[in-house]
Amino acid sequence: MIGDPRFTGQPGSFWALVRTLSEHLGYAHRTPKGQPKGSGALKVHSMEDLAGALKELGLDPRLVMSKNGAATSLGSLLTAYFQYRTDVLSKRVQPNLMDKDQAAALFTKERRRLNPKCAIPMNKQKGKKQQPAYLTGLINMLVEKAINGLPCNFNPLQLTTFTRDGVPLRTLARRVDGAFPSSVNPIAVWEVKEYYFTTTFGSRVADGVYETLLDGLELQELQQSCGVRAEHILFVDAHYTWWVCGKSYLCRMVDMLHMGLVSEVVFGREVLDRIPILAAAWVKSYSASKKK
Repeated sequence: MIGDPRFTGQPGSFWALVRTLSEHLGYAHRTPKGQPKGSGALKVHSMEDLAGALKELGLDPRLVMSKNGAATSLGSLLTAYFQYRTDVLSKRVQPNLMDKDQAAALFTKERRRLNPKCAIPMNKQKGKKQQPAYLTGLINMLVEKAINGLPCNFNPLQLTTFTRDGVPLRTLARRVDGAFPSSVNPIAVWEVKEYYFTTTFGSRVADGVYETLLDGLELQELQQSCGVRAEHILFVDAHYTWWVCGKSYLCRMVDMLHMGLVSEVVFGREVLDRIPILAAAWVKSYSASKKK
């Protein structure tokens, strides 16, 4: 999933309103009585909702609605974004999210097809839940195939560093989950959030989203200050964790994407189609850098 150009490049004040209004009005409806957990639909906020929320918060409702009740340009953009966010999550993201059995089946199928040489890590579960990290394994196998022998760090054990003329420019605060071609001056870095065996939406899962945001802020500052850019990809999967329990965090991911804090968010099955395209662009950049 890449950003919609209608909303990418909006100023920080726009995203301040998105966050403020989403928090106040809520991201999703409560689960209807007698219905399965997580079946409450995502909310689409009307112009009246937005104006009313701003008034309740002691803010100026004229930001979104004029005195005669007409939508301002900002109000129209906000309502369009909330509609877009709901539509893209419901119609595109949700169908691509897999449960553990679906992920295991796809992982096994691709492992047989690709016969990878790269490492396939195990998840951090214990006992019967300890299995290959299905999404990470899929990513590693597909990237290995696409880069065709070029170097890649599938498990960085060091902080990502960007240098110029032998001098460090920036070193990220966290280790990423993968880097091409290496953790020093990478063309692309990625993070993986897979929680197939999680039965509750705990703080550790929520923190994963904010860790990605931190990395994105550091990479954005690096580009703005030094003119150095690296692709920042977020890979996400587990239908129960994200769709049933964590719709609000899916909304935050869409927000981060459009704020420019991640280059792309890849959900579940999308890895099959998106990784070959992403990696082809990385390889092209790598080849161009070697010619300089």
